[in-house]
Amino acid sequence: MPNYRIIVDLSDRKLHLLDGDTVVRTYPVGIGRIAHATPTGRLHIVNKSPNPGGPYGAYWMGLSKPHYGIHGTNDPSSIGKRVSKGCIRMYNQDVTELARLVPVGTSVTIRN
Repeated sequence: MPNYRIIVDLSDRKLHLLDGDTVVRTYPVGIGRIAHATPTGRLHIVNKSPNPGGPYGAYWMGLSKPHYGIHGTNDPSSIGKRVSKGCIRMYNQDVTELARLVPVGTSVTIRN
């Protein structure tokens, strides 16, 4: 059984999915604007919701810091940029794949 954890590197705007210490997937992400920076630290996924509607794209995974999450987007051109209010944006196909792989409770480390 996989031992997944997520590391988000804000400096290179990438989300890495690890199984133990091995990177098994890397995805490009959009992150928070300067005025709404993505929080750093160790969090975990507290809930998952397919098709949340609005700007959240195909999937929402809520984080243990209230009002923050990893989610899809209805604006794919925003991936790779500082555009959100602190959430981590992914392409819809990427966030759907990630949500299928990781359970609620998965560790998420966000670092600069």
